[in-house]
Amino acid sequence: MNGIVEINRYVLRPNGPSDAKQLLDRCGLHAVYPLDEFLEISDLPFKMTPEVMLKVAYWAARSPSYEEASRSLFDAYGMTISDDRIRKVTNYVGQMVFDEDRKRAEEAYSRFIQGKWQFPNEKRRGVLYIETDGSMINTRAIDACGSSWRENKLGEIFSSDNIHKWTNKKTGKSQHRILKREYVGYAGSVSEFKKHLLACAIRNGYGLYEQVVLLADGADWIRNVREELFPDAIQILDYFHLCENVNTYAKHLLGTDENLYRPWADKMCEYLKLGQHEDVLAELGKRARPTSCPIDLPGYISKNADCIDYPTYERSGFFIGSGAIESGNKNVIQQRLKQSGMRWNIETAQQLITLRTKYKSNLWAQDVSSLVRNRFKDNRSRKQALDSMSE
Repeated sequence: MNGIVEINRYVLRPNGPSDAKQLLDRCGLHAVYPLDEFLEISDLPFKMTPEVMLKVAYWAARSPSYEEASRSLFDAYGMTISDDRIRKVTNYVGQMVFDEDRKRAEEAYSRFIQGKWQFPNEKRRGVLYIETDGSMINTRAIDACGSSWRENKLGEIFSSDNIHKWTNKKTGKSQHRILKREYVGYAGSVSEFKKHLLACAIRNGYGLYEQVVLLADGADWIRNVREELFPDAIQILDYFHLCENVNTYAKHLLGTDENLYRPWADKMCEYLKLGQHEDVLAELGKRARPTSCPIDLPGYISKNADCIDYPTYERSGFFIGSGAIESGNKNVIQQRLKQSGMRWNIETAQQLITLRTKYKSNLWAQDVSSLVRNRFKDNRSRKQALDSMSE
């Protein structure tokens, strides 16, 4: 058996005298009926054992589509499960895990605003990085502007303890790899996402490290979250995002010919990296702002002037680019939820995002498998207790 029963009532008969004797000797039965009750899955969703539900949800979280998950389950375990059933099981497991995460987030936020978190005076040497960014997903809900696109907010937490650094022998350049990180995603408001981000940060050592760095693109909501929840954090404007804005502005200012705009943009970016943002503002002040440009570059630089001291950041050994969260958005969200033709109900998108972040954070065993097994172990224990009381 593969652990799944598609028919509610099914009879299992021995295949020959030898099997009949074994069934009689071991179980005192001549046949098994109903099979789902004999296997103790009659009270479980989808007539699946917890282990099969976990396999289904796991492959759905790691595959690019439910159809691909169906093929993978057949190839790996010989299970024939439709993509529609995989979707339903995944939503069920994802909601269970998300509810647990939401409970943890509410508790963390409540304790924080009540001042109940106790952090040690002696801090651990090192840096805790908090990176966050948004990524649009196509939904079935239409907003007041007629758009179906919604922003999923993704957070990524890691510490300097889990960064492996080395020097490339060929190029002489310093390189690094993040060995351990945790993602958290929320397809909804900042007011709820910030609770999940806080819980994730505390779980990964917020309050224990000497230094905290919040690395992001300078959006107002990120600044507000830092001021409320991480007031001790050094906020750094992602240098590469800043350079993207400089190049966009340069195209509108000087034209789209790369030979015209690129030298000027590169020069402005170099000034910014050297900490000479006043020189860049002076240069921008000499030119009329292009009305066609969606970016107010002088305003953007001025508003984030306290987050672009890149020479100091680099001397401190801090990252100045949010490449990790940009990569996370592609690997965690876009590769699974932004395939061609995909549209999502916001609730089901959240269920899959939750499972996807657990898989990509290497927390499947800790946060998904243990929860599902314990939940149905508790259900089975209660059922057995009730059965014994009725006897």
